[in-house]
Amino acid sequence: MKILVINAGSSSLKYQLIDMESEEMIAKGNCERIGTEGSFIGHKTADGRAFTKEMSMPDHAQAFLAVKDALMSEEYGVIKNLDEVSAIGHRIVQGGALFSDPELITDEVLKGIESLIPLAPLHNKGHVQAIRGCKQVFGDQVPMVAVFDTAFHSTMPRKAYMYAVPYEYYEKYAVRRYGAHGTSHRYVSHEMAKILGKDIKDLKLITCHIGNGSSITAIKNGKVIDTSMGLTPLDGIMMGTRSGCLDPSVVTFIAEKDNLTPAQMSELLNKKSGMLGISGISSDDRDISQAEADGNERAILTHEMLYYQIAKYIGAYWVALGGCDGIVFTAGLGENQPRLREKVCEYLDFLGVKIDKEFNDSAIHGRTGRLSTEDSSIPVELIATNEELAIARDTKNIVEKL
Repeated sequence: MKILVINAGSSSLKYQLIDMESEEMIAKGNCERIGTEGSFIGHKTADGRAFTKEMSMPDHAQAFLAVKDALMSEEYGVIKNLDEVSAIGHRIVQGGALFSDPELITDEVLKGIESLIPLAPLHNKGHVQAIRGCKQVFGDQVPMVAVFDTAFHSTMPRKAYMYAVPYEYYEKYAVRRYGAHGTSHRYVSHEMAKILGKDIKDLKLITCHIGNGSSITAIKNGKVIDTSMGLTPLDGIMMGTRSGCLDPSVVTFIAEKDNLTPAQMSELLNKKSGMLGISGISSDDRDISQAEADGNERAILTHEMLYYQIAKYIGAYWVALGGCDGIVFTAGLGENQPRLREKVCEYLDFLGVKIDKEFNDSAIHGRTGRLSTEDSSIPVELIATNEELAIARDTKNIVEKL
């Protein structure tokens, strides 16, 4: 069985074709700048064949045509016809209170995903466009499954997911904490259990998905008890362009001073804040790291804030869990920024956490393993996330029941 996994944004479409017998990637790629000038597709096969090509992609349907052509290309293809694709799994960021498990995509499910766009404005709109575009290209014969980032967090107790606003807003609009990156947190927590040789039901873990979008999750006995992202992916620690948590009065104060509408405020907090807003340089940590090396004070401050905030969440979740059996770093920065891991763990020194600095410094670009020393109070592990495989597994489980 071959499953195509799709992770779409408003102007991008990442894909990966996976052979479920071996659970290995056959081909992967991405379409960028959909709907704007300079759009292109980058495609790579497991055996190393690759190409990048600029082409017109005015919408997601055209992007899926580009994906289909790449997968079936005479020179770069990996399948002879579309019948070889058994199913398509779509990553959906926000499932809200509607979806707590993967779902076969029907018209009703699609409407539900669309209704949740306000809770994930940067993501769900792109997911809806991608599903419709995918259906145009692949037709009705290929089943599609929606896998929700929020589903893993649905085990949170009410004391963790409720906000202290009038209860009527929970009743009327389902205002509560939902979290995000659940597929990643689920994958790496189960991998950590395997590494430790223990049943996940016997573990207390803190998983740190740190990238351009970041979240930290407390997992007890295999179930989420708290997570840093909230009603939307804006909450939690500072991110590439997102502010993370802040005093709500900051929002009203700035809005009143600059006469900003709610939409403009959302734009400011989602796209102009975070590491970009503090550094004034970039949302890309590589640019900020270079500026820090050059002595840029705002770049230094950006990193100091980020490391501090991550450590605060880890400390809080250590308490919430009633102890901790292991910490996991994953995702773009978590997997490729040794200084971040070292500085965060320095805050945990009083708890007995000790890092193998030599290995930590070398652990980038796919190198994973134990970051902590043998005499560390708990293990700290670097695990490469594989959301695509997790989505493919969920998709396989759904379609095999059809």
